[in-house]
Amino acid sequence: MDFSYSPKVQDLQKRLGAFMEEHIYPNEATYHDEVEANRAAGNPWVPTRVMERLKEKAREQGLWNLFLPESKYGAGLTNLEYAPLCEIMGRSHIAPEAFNCSAPDTGNMETLVRYANEEQQRQWLLPLLDGKIRSAFAMTEPAVASSDATNIEARIERDGDEYVINARKWWTSGAPDPRCEILIFMGKTDPDNPSRHSQQSMILVPMKTPGVRMERPLNVFGYDHAPHGHGEMSFENVRVPVTNVLLGEGRGFEIAQGRLGPGRIHHCMRLIGLAERALELMCRRALSRRPFGRPLSDQGVTRERIANARILIDQARFLVLNAAWMMDTVGNKVAKKEIAMIKVAAPTMACQVIDWAIQAHGGGGVCDDFPLAAAYAQARTLRFADGPDEVHRNQIGKLELERYMTAR
Repeated sequence: MDFSYSPKVQDLQKRLGAFMEEHIYPNEATYHDEVEANRAAGNPWVPTRVMERLKEKAREQGLWNLFLPESKYGAGLTNLEYAPLCEIMGRSHIAPEAFNCSAPDTGNMETLVRYANEEQQRQWLLPLLDGKIRSAFAMTEPAVASSDATNIEARIERDGDEYVINARKWWTSGAPDPRCEILIFMGKTDPDNPSRHSQQSMILVPMKTPGVRMERPLNVFGYDHAPHGHGEMSFENVRVPVTNVLLGEGRGFEIAQGRLGPGRIHHCMRLIGLAERALELMCRRALSRRPFGRPLSDQGVTRERIANARILIDQARFLVLNAAWMMDTVGNKVAKKEIAMIKVAAPTMACQVIDWAIQAHGGGGVCDDFPLAAAYAQARTLRFADGPDEVHRNQIGKLELERYMTAR
């Protein structure tokens, strides 16, 4: 395997880095101030003007839809080629959306590319690729342990040429965003099927469908992530055409596994960039602060943390590159262990590195004068999102044990 970056990727890295320096970092405070101004006016769930300007600039520079390997709609990059670019975007909480490479839209677009028919793609994929609308993924439920997707209780019942949906969902990321026009909804069409993995289906549900209700936005460690956010939603006798089903009845679990592979690795790619920025902030802080008459960087404990942070970040990066390479060469299904490994390793690494950076910043680290508190909230949440650590560790352990069971 060769993890060196091709001239094409190096060029994109240079262009992305320049865009980040010229447009993204200087506008982080502007974005935050605009959200807070909207909040003070009574509605933080208003798309910001600065983000729309950033998206226009990114599109003009050809830095748009860089994901989607093996698709005519993407930039023609493999997962391995996309990894260092996604890492750069991950350094800022506003960057992924500016390049139309943010969750959950990337995962939903990958789902539509892989599993939607031509009409479904025309209606929903093309506007998402164009950045005109946003989307959400409705799977997790408050009443059941949704880390086991076979537990979900949402009902999808056929009535003639329509499906009738009744459910309560939460952590539907993106749903509070007024630009969110389509949900990919997972529920049970055949709850009595003896195969627990054939009971579920995925349905396209337009947000404006009668019976779809946003109950409340959910905070993450006090952050509501407006104007995007995460929602708790109810679905009461929601009717959609049977043509809105993806791939066919009983294929929901299969689609979920196909969707979550790319989604998980994208999160991990971004987390490496987030951790790199935290390490950079920690180093700059350590060189500039002088407790007890000497620079913080002279303290052995500080140097040890910086060294360990560099080791942890590079370890996680190589694990991610290896998983990306395997996804490209042998497919997501064969790479499931490697994907599970990075989903445990990257958030754990990022939480530790960001925690050390917070410690180096003292009181400043836990307030919003620096991006570290919000970064920690993001990284810690990703130990749950797309499957909790425990589920992935369990899968890794089972796959490892199988090697020895078959060898006996």
